[in-house]
Amino acid sequence: MKTRKITLGLSTFLISLILSATTAFAQQEAMFTQYMFNTMALNPAYAGSRNVISATALYRSQWTGMDGAPETTTFTIDAPISNKRVGLGLQVFSDKLGITATNGAVATYAYRIRMDKASLSFGLQGSVSQYKADYTRARLEPSGPSYDNAFSSDVNTVLFNFGTGVYYNSDKFYLGLSSPQLLANALPGNKDYQSKLNKQHFHLFFMSGYVFNLDEDFKLKPSVLIKGVKGAPVEGDANLNLWIKNTFSIGASYRTNADIAGLFELQATPQIRIGYAYDHSITNLKSVNSGGHEIMLRYEFGLDKNKVLSPRYF
Repeated sequence: MKTRKITLGLSTFLISLILSATTAFAQQEAMFTQYMFNTMALNPAYAGSRNVISATALYRSQWTGMDGAPETTTFTIDAPISNKRVGLGLQVFSDKLGITATNGAVATYAYRIRMDKASLSFGLQGSVSQYKADYTRARLEPSGPSYDNAFSSDVNTVLFNFGTGVYYNSDKFYLGLSSPQLLANALPGNKDYQSKLNKQHFHLFFMSGYVFNLDEDFKLKPSVLIKGVKGAPVEGDANLNLWIKNTFSIGASYRTNADIAGLFELQATPQIRIGYAYDHSITNLKSVNSGGHEIMLRYEFGLDKNKVLSPRYF
C-alpha cells in the first residue's frame, strides 16, 4: 500500500511539473554529478581541448526506486584538427522524465587560441531533438484511468536550438562560461491548454577548477559549477577530489538544496578512465528513493603510452 501511494504521488508530481513548466526540473538541461567528464555537453568551447580524439559515455539514474524518475544517457566524441586550433564534437543523448522523453544530437565547433601554457577557446553548437510527451498514459485517478481533455492527445515534435561558450584552460586550471540553449522553443501541449510558459528557457553555466600538487603522490582538485535558468533559483555544485598516484581518485560533491554525493575515478590505462558517483538526496524525496547512480567510461585514441606520464584532470 505504501509503495502504491508513493507511485501515485510521484505521478501527480510529474504531471504537475509538465503542466506548470515554470520550475527548473521541467525545463533545465540534464544535470550530472560527474559534469567534469561531460563538459562538452555544457560548453561547446571544450571541444578538442584534450588534444586527442576523446569519447565519453555517461549514464545517470536519479531518484532510484521512484516510478518515472529522471534517467539520462549521453555519448560524446570530440577531436582537434587544423594543428589543434579547431575542435569538432558530436553528442547524442536520451533524457527521460515521467511521461516525457527527449532524444537528440548536438554538433559542436570550437576555435582555439593557443598560448605558451594555456589556450582560450570560443565555441558554437547546433542541436536537433525530438520531444515526446505521452499525456494519454498519465494516471489521473488512484483507482485507474480517467478522462481529462488536457490529456486527450500525445505530443511528438522536433526542436532546433543553438548555443555558445568560452573556455580557458591550462594543465592545472580551467574556467568556462556558456549557454548551450539560447532559443525559447515552445513545448507543445493540447492546443486548448497550451501555456505560454511551457517552453525551453535560456541557461547559463559557469565552471572552474584547479589542481593543487600536495606532494609527488597526492593532488587535490576542487571544482565548481554554477547553473542559472529563468524561473528557477541559481544552483551550484561544489566538488573536491583527491588524486592518488595519478591512478585513482576519491571525492565528494554538494549540490545546493538537492544532493550530497561520493565520487570515484580510476585511470585504468593511459587510454581508459572509469568513473562512478552516488547521490544521496537531502530533500523531502530522500524518504521515497534510494539515491542516484552515475557511471562514466572514457576512451582516448592515439595516446603514446611511452609519453603519457599522468592523466588529464579535466
